[in-house]
Amino acid sequence: MVFAVRHTDVLLKLLGTPHQTDLVTSALRLAQALLDEGAAVQVWACGDATALTCAAFGDSKPVNVAERTVDHPSTATLIRELLTAYPERLDWYVCRFCCAERGRSEQITEVLKRPPSQFWQHVRATDKVVAMGVC
Repeated sequence: MVFAVRHTDVLLKLLGTPHQTDLVTSALRLAQALLDEGAAVQVWACGDATALTCAAFGDSKPVNVAERTVDHPSTATLIRELLTAYPERLDWYVCRFCCAERGRSEQITEVLKRPPSQFWQHVRATDKVVAMGVC
């Protein structure tokens, strides 16, 4: 079966550890702003950024001891909500090799795993590429 990457206006390539910088907040805010303006967006998470949609983390963050009664959604939940809200204009991909190498092969069902050798197809199917983070 041949996989066809649908054309998008912007490809966000996420690299690096998600919770050491503002990468997560910046990427999610940028994706939301682009979608709100009517753009079609694809996200390619590589390296440690594959943790953002790891199914093992569940729907909520661990309990914050300072606010035990507040339930904070996990990044996987936030991304699932974005994908559900914009099914025709948002696609989220993770690098299959990076997932396997980091023990994160189980991703949320809305996310597609792709081999790194196919990244070029995603670049060719978009108008602009924005790389965020460092490996």
